[in-house]
Amino acid sequence: MTDWMDFLNTHQNRFESELLDFVRIPSVSASSEYSQDVENAAAWVSKKLKEVGVENVLTMPTGGHPVVYGDWLHAGKSKPTILIYGHFDVQPAEPFNLWDTPPFEPEIRDGKVYGRGASDDKGGMLIPILSFEALIKTTEKLPVNVKFLFEGQEEIGSPQLPKFMAEHRNKFACDMIFSSDGLQWTEDEPNIVMGLKGLLGVEIKVTGPKGDQHSGLHGGAIANPLMALSQLVSSMKSQNGKILIEGFYDDVAELTEEDRAEISKVPYDEDEYINELGVPELFGEIGFSTRERLWARPTLDVNGIWGGYQGLGSKTVHPSEASVKITCRLVANQKPEKIFNLIKQHVENNTPTGTRSTVEKLAGDADPFLMPKSHNASKVVKDILADVYGKEPYETRLGGSIPIMTIMLNELGVHGTMFGFSLGDENLHAPNEFFRLKNFKRGQIAYCKLFESLGLA
Repeated sequence: MTDWMDFLNTHQNRFESELLDFVRIPSVSASSEYSQDVENAAAWVSKKLKEVGVENVLTMPTGGHPVVYGDWLHAGKSKPTILIYGHFDVQPAEPFNLWDTPPFEPEIRDGKVYGRGASDDKGGMLIPILSFEALIKTTEKLPVNVKFLFEGQEEIGSPQLPKFMAEHRNKFACDMIFSSDGLQWTEDEPNIVMGLKGLLGVEIKVTGPKGDQHSGLHGGAIANPLMALSQLVSSMKSQNGKILIEGFYDDVAELTEEDRAEISKVPYDEDEYINELGVPELFGEIGFSTRERLWARPTLDVNGIWGGYQGLGSKTVHPSEASVKITCRLVANQKPEKIFNLIKQHVENNTPTGTRSTVEKLAGDADPFLMPKSHNASKVVKDILADVYGKEPYETRLGGSIPIMTIMLNELGVHGTMFGFSLGDENLHAPNEFFRLKNFKRGQIAYCKLFESLGLA
């Protein structure tokens, strides 16, 4: 047994207690009500980094929620400098009544830590800190140079991070990036995420008369904004799932036969998926498998639509305005700004007669992210996962977005590798979120092996 493995075994109870302390901080970035709690979480991370021997620890202002930085750079210039990323902000916990126990009063049950943020990403980002501690306490050094970047605004799309990273790119300069915010496939099956979708959100408003009108007095004489909005939205997508906005697919990186082969290797039970979601059948763009649509094809979805009377009974009103929120999940090599302009042009060209329309881009857009096939850091991670789990990892993609991955690529010129140990069934963003302690420790072992492996390269 290695010295660091012995250290991990000896201190696991303390590590679990520290995770509980961390999860108790209600660091919800989406609400100003919790702004001080996000600051408190940053202070907790800063204190923890200093305790384990990380140097030059700073809590850095961003104009929004802060970033915590720290480093240890004594391995020598011949050794790589790696950047470890994670986030300490969490999703809102509502609805509170659906939690079995209060979301910010974490507890351990059946080998799992229950609490908001336990899996996403407090358990994940604590793992590499503990691995650093295990190595530094047992060997007094690390085989690689290490920098840490932990942010407090990932759950709201990292809005201040592009400008922040551009201003501090020298401080965060590195040879490789590893994100502790990531997933494994199942409890005992490893996974490496090779791609993430980008994100664009828009709000479209259609207006008509200066105020709500009596539908009996004016119906048939003027356009109805709610009906016009419905027609406008319908014009954006065909009944077979194809997006009809001109130019929308122009920059999409098409799937190769190799891509499709990798996706098809991943276990998939369509009946189980249908039952899990409670839908009568699946639907999407024709010509692609369900997994291909989920992971590698762009989407356009209505998230909310409103206008007119929505109370009990009827009110014969002709609404003066109606609005819809739409999000697009984008794939390589699409750009949010270009897609926004295409949507805006489509709305201008298709706004029904007798109405006016406006299109507003919502905050929190993100570029899509796709790892190169021969990426060196990903190869190292694949080998470590195969060693730790005893089987080769699947190569997958996610339909979700993590803006910081493309921000770091744009500003640092380095593709980040996702190296996290959460699972998709751990109620991320939902009531009763939990994190398996089995993988909490497994991740610590994996990060120790990562540090060692990179030091030998």
